[in-house]
Amino acid sequence: MTHLTTSPEAPFRTVAALVREHAQRQPQRPALRDDQHGLSYAQLDALMDRVAAALQRDGVLPGESIAICAHSSVHYAALFLGALRAGVVVAPLALSANRESLASMLHDAGAQWLFLDSAAQGLVPPSLATTRCVWLDGASEGIRFEDWLAAEGAQPQPVALSPESPFNIIYSSGTTGTPKGIVQSHGMRWAHVQRGSTYGYSPEGTTLLATPLYSNTTLVVFFPTLGFGGCVQLMPKFDAAHYLQLAEQHRATHTMLVPVQYQRIMALSQFGAHDLSAFRFKFCTSAPFSAALKADVLARWPGGLVEFYGMTEGGGTCILVAHKHPDKLHTVGRPAATSDMRLIDEAGLELPPGAVGEVVGHSPSMMTGYHRQPGLTREAEWFDATGKRFIRTGDVGRFDAEGFLTLLDRRKDMIISGGFNIYPSDLEAVLRQHPAVEDVAVTGVPSEQWGETPVAFVRRRSGAGDEAAQIMAWYNARAGKTQRLAALHFIDELPRSAIGKVLKRELRTLHLNLST
Repeated sequence: MTHLTTSPEAPFRTVAALVREHAQRQPQRPALRDDQHGLSYAQLDALMDRVAAALQRDGVLPGESIAICAHSSVHYAALFLGALRAGVVVAPLALSANRESLASMLHDAGAQWLFLDSAAQGLVPPSLATTRCVWLDGASEGIRFEDWLAAEGAQPQPVALSPESPFNIIYSSGTTGTPKGIVQSHGMRWAHVQRGSTYGYSPEGTTLLATPLYSNTTLVVFFPTLGFGGCVQLMPKFDAAHYLQLAEQHRATHTMLVPVQYQRIMALSQFGAHDLSAFRFKFCTSAPFSAALKADVLARWPGGLVEFYGMTEGGGTCILVAHKHPDKLHTVGRPAATSDMRLIDEAGLELPPGAVGEVVGHSPSMMTGYHRQPGLTREAEWFDATGKRFIRTGDVGRFDAEGFLTLLDRRKDMIISGGFNIYPSDLEAVLRQHPAVEDVAVTGVPSEQWGETPVAFVRRRSGAGDEAAQIMAWYNARAGKTQRLAALHFIDELPRSAIGKVLKRELRTLHLNLST
């Protein structure tokens, strides 16, 4: 049974301190595993000490940062946790970055060292290649992780941390393209751990993670698992069939997946052949999760299903406990107990219940701000009449009479055609009803006549012979005049970020290229 106390009045604890306590109480219990390595809590605690001592040896001070750009692995996780023990801020960077954006993020973070693996080899700025890089998998001529570590048995100097101390910098380009460093605090991560008791985390649990460690999507489950003394099984790359094998083999109790991963897992013909009975909770966030897919997961996959709606920047969180509210699967749930969620109009005025507006949120889990970008931080904030600070989500939604939030679309993705507001999600919902449509995204493109007009990108189901013109005609016959499509393109795969968000800016560029 866990010794962690997580009541709202519980004193602040750091994740690194919790790992040490588990190492003392349950030294041999597994803490981390990947496809090649595993660490018990005692081994993880000792490795964290070696990381922290090495950073202190190299002069990286509390509050300064390092960066990591690599596939998820045991060494990646231990490095992250060891840096936290030294009070060092971690900037986990996406492998999908190009060399220019990686260099920009490193400069913005002020990272003292870059830790990476062979997957990031082509991204390394030449000035760093042999001087300030440490290779987690020994893949280059640079410094190897094993050689960089402090000696076995090394003990770092203790570091005092407060809830306000910076924990990590998550770089989020969202779907707009410009990376912004989101500074999150130790207090924010402690709040995530505190709510873990609600979801059945325990030393006997195993969390299977197939999303990357550079994503906040992953971290909101990763840290609570370790905070409660459970084991994290990491997948460096997602593969639906391998995921099911690992889930059955390790008797996984928890997982975090994005909707496109749920879609691919549920589509496997062998899904029903796997024993998934150990699952307690499955989580989802980061991208639209269709009601039909939620219903399928509830029907065929044991354990509860919980959808989180929120932003890496923090602010309010909505939670849909889908197995308790099967009639609300079209929503993202109700605000969490510690969240204050409201709607505002284009002028920043608060709207009454039932109105459609931009979602803003306040909670204990809010970013300090965008790193070194006070102007962007101010743009992301909204204050009510009392001066209470909220974070703007950029999402448009509506609360129903019971307080459940239905999202209509991203504010920036809304199409204004002939003066009318068109929400792409409405169009996508109709198109998904066509039997030939496997996946779809709608975006607005410039129109001389209407200002903007909607176009669709469809991934066709295997074996379907319908032509694009046929599907578009089928849809347009069912749509209102302002919602009719100007074009429909087939696409092999919708462009998505690592956490499943459709990159609509790429679709707009693709349409322009196809139209010229």
